[in-house]
Amino acid sequence: MDAAIQSKVDTWLNGNYDQATKDEIQRLQNQSPEELTESFYQSLEFGTGGLRGIMGVGTNRINKYTVGMATQGFANYLKKTYPDTEIRVAIAHDSRNNSRFFAETTANVFAANDIKVFLFEALRPTPELSFAIRHFKCNGGVVCTASHNPKEYNGYKAYWNDGGQLVPPHDKNVIREVEAITSVDDVKWSGGEANITIIGADVDAAYVEMVKGLSVYPDVIAAQHDLKIVYTPIHGTGIKLVPDVLKAFGFTNVTIVDEQSTPDGNFPTVVYPNPEESEAMSIGLKKAKEIDADILCGTDPDADRVGIAIKNHKGEWVLVNGNQTAVLAFSYMMEARKAKGIAQPNDMVVKTIVTTDMIYNVAKANDVACYDVLTGFKWIAELIKEKEGKENYVIGGEESFGMMIGDKVRDKDAVSAVALLCEMAAYEKSKGRSLYDKLIDLYVQYDLYLEHLISITKKGMRGQEEIAEMMQGFRNNPPTTINGAKVVHLLDYQLQVGKNLVTNEIWDITLPKSNVLQFLLEDGTKISARPSGTEPKIKFYFSVNTKLAGKDAYDETHAALMDRIKAVIEDMKLK
Repeated sequence: MDAAIQSKVDTWLNGNYDQATKDEIQRLQNQSPEELTESFYQSLEFGTGGLRGIMGVGTNRINKYTVGMATQGFANYLKKTYPDTEIRVAIAHDSRNNSRFFAETTANVFAANDIKVFLFEALRPTPELSFAIRHFKCNGGVVCTASHNPKEYNGYKAYWNDGGQLVPPHDKNVIREVEAITSVDDVKWSGGEANITIIGADVDAAYVEMVKGLSVYPDVIAAQHDLKIVYTPIHGTGIKLVPDVLKAFGFTNVTIVDEQSTPDGNFPTVVYPNPEESEAMSIGLKKAKEIDADILCGTDPDADRVGIAIKNHKGEWVLVNGNQTAVLAFSYMMEARKAKGIAQPNDMVVKTIVTTDMIYNVAKANDVACYDVLTGFKWIAELIKEKEGKENYVIGGEESFGMMIGDKVRDKDAVSAVALLCEMAAYEKSKGRSLYDKLIDLYVQYDLYLEHLISITKKGMRGQEEIAEMMQGFRNNPPTTINGAKVVHLLDYQLQVGKNLVTNEIWDITLPKSNVLQFLLEDGTKISARPSGTEPKIKFYFSVNTKLAGKDAYDETHAALMDRIKAVIEDMKLK
């Protein structure tokens, strides 16, 4: 074993770590030395969003000690930022294995640092944590979750006083403070238990009331209250609030998918607890077909992502992708507010740079400002803060099944998204139509946009290097043509520079630095390359578009666009 890795192992074997941890290290030494190396070869990085990793012993794993050291660093930064004031934090957790333990560990460390803690009594959706931060006027917050990752993972998301995740300068400053904690002996583990307040039902009621206020057409729901809704929380936290919110909206015919209704960190019925995955939605789809439902909704373990399924023009159930869901939700909020007479002249919507540009077309037609931000809802939250008092935020979203409706929550919120998507289905049903009919109408009106995502995983120590080399190759030698179409623009968000490859014109990109490259082709194709910030993978996003002559031409036009995407992937050798 490498001497530096062995030194870390020895520190854990000889230091102030519990006996169970030491026993597990010795077991790995004897039975699985490769796993021991993976567990210690690096320290789990506290990134701009916090921690995420596989649970287990070691510096490169999520455990009591890595969580405690991260919390001590965060506490130190809060105390430096807010001297001589009572500091408050809110803490929540999802249904994953050990999430409650990590949340209580986090609460104890904050409390031992004389910080007032509001800890949820049991699991809660991530968006409710964001809401609670604002509700209790907290300076920060933490939710223990790994969102939609496999069951082996857990994580730690850090929030600031606006209810959004950390952004500059706080993200880097917290990272510095966390990195300064080099020993578990630097952590205050206990002694401040009196600083912890347990919260629950009262916050739930306030949150539900807030979401209820987002409804645009309560009268339509009253007429369509028996809309057949099937909902699955996929063993996660959504069960705590989604049924209550649907009831508050006025829906009376909600079927919960029994097999996935109990919170369970082992996620026994799925491989990936992610509504983006068809397998995770398959049991819900079966139930939806069985009762001839109007809509199926699913949320991930911490209920910040939403997936839906609806019937197409052939009567077949289809899963709606994140871009399509966003187009439906954005268009509804803009059109419905306009029709109701509650639209404001300074309304704005926000999307991320890898989310469908079709939203621009919809916003323009509705005279609403549309802004692009980097991937991650913290950037949407930051823009809301920047525009506060000048522009009125309506809705934001991203292609990866996330939406944020209204500004009372500053992170993606699948709970309110489920309610609004069901309201949209009720609205269309009141007109004798389906959400699918609405989607096709939007394509006819604004052009048919088709998006596709592929992820290339590179595991282990070498994985990150391979991803970095791939990105460097694109930067140093950008393609001049892709699938026979000229590459017109190269946007490099890391260098914050855009370049016209035809005229050599260069301009500044004003968004913060991010390791993303985008290629814009002369035929309207858009390709984005983005390494994941939380997993050892690189993601490629493809977007193509064309006119849709009419509803009857949808299948043929969609197939032609899919062929174009496949040809692009083949030409870029990304298979």
